[in-house]
Amino acid sequence: MPTGSIVDSIDAELLKAQTEDLRATVIALADMTSLSRNTVQARLSKLAKQGVLHPFERRIDLVALGYPLTVFILTGVTQRKLTPIAESMDGIPKAIEVHGRGGVTDVLIHVVARDGNDFYHSAGRILDIDGVEQATTALVVPQLAYRLNSPLAQLVDGRDRGGVIKCSPMDAERSLSQTVC
Repeated sequence: MPTGSIVDSIDAELLKAQTEDLRATVIALADMTSLSRNTVQARLSKLAKQGVLHPFERRIDLVALGYPLTVFILTGVTQRKLTPIAESMDGIPKAIEVHGRGGVTDVLIHVVARDGNDFYHSAGRILDIDGVEQATTALVVPQLAYRLNSPLAQLVDGRDRGGVIKCSPMDAERSLSQTVC
């Protein structure tokens, strides 16, 4: 996982071009950014090695896989047990993201489920982990916007264009996952 800013304006321009056409070849990205093919390939390799580019699975619509429910669980935990708690999450396959937090709660867990009973089972497994003291759940209905253009635009040319990718009502209804609308 990258720490700090490791993406310069050229990297940001390349990433922005890639968001416009996710299946673009190196040659197409070179044309879109006016960079050489070797530069594009070297930059993409560097970004992948540094953890800037996430795995392909992040682009898959979880609703299409049969997981229409997205729930965020905010948990309070025993701090000295944080590492074993995080390791225990590996045994809960529907807990797809786990983030440490500052504030009232300590850990944010992103859970997907097929239905209420499926979620209830995953939540029970999380609450059974030694050191998890309390949990609050938040059901996501629907995802309204996914913002990525603004930070990329700011890096490309130093100003914020306020780019929000708005979801249509149909996309928002089915997009209870990480799908970019």
